[in-house]
Amino acid sequence: MNEMTPKSAKAKPLALSKTRLHGGVWEGLLTGAAKTAPALTLRHNDRLVDGVTLKEGPDKGTWIVRAAIPAEMIADGMQVFTFCLEDTGEVLDSFALIAGAGLADDIRAEMALLRSELDMLKRAFRKHCHDTA
Repeated sequence: MNEMTPKSAKAKPLALSKTRLHGGVWEGLLTGAAKTAPALTLRHNDRLVDGVTLKEGPDKGTWIVRAAIPAEMIADGMQVFTFCLEDTGEVLDSFALIAGAGLADDIRAEMALLRSELDMLKRAFRKHCHDTA
């Protein structure tokens, strides 16, 4: 007798993904959650950051996560923030803010500087062509 047994449905793992960072508030979408919101914590330099909120999302098992970044935690260099599950400490997502002196060596800052210099050269070249035509 060849009887098929149904496979038990595995729970989706929790996944947190950023949707935007605006006005000092990080926003993201948590998927794979049960009917109740899991307890999330936000940490910066192993310090707990208050103000993480979860609101039911548009789909079943999704939650909208919002966390205000305190102004006193924004400083020169790289500031790393991590979202963790409160009960297990599992890291779901992280983000970094880079400012000031630490930014000088960042390739993205170099690219932005090169783009602005290129724009300046393009404007000067167009003006030169216009004036000599």
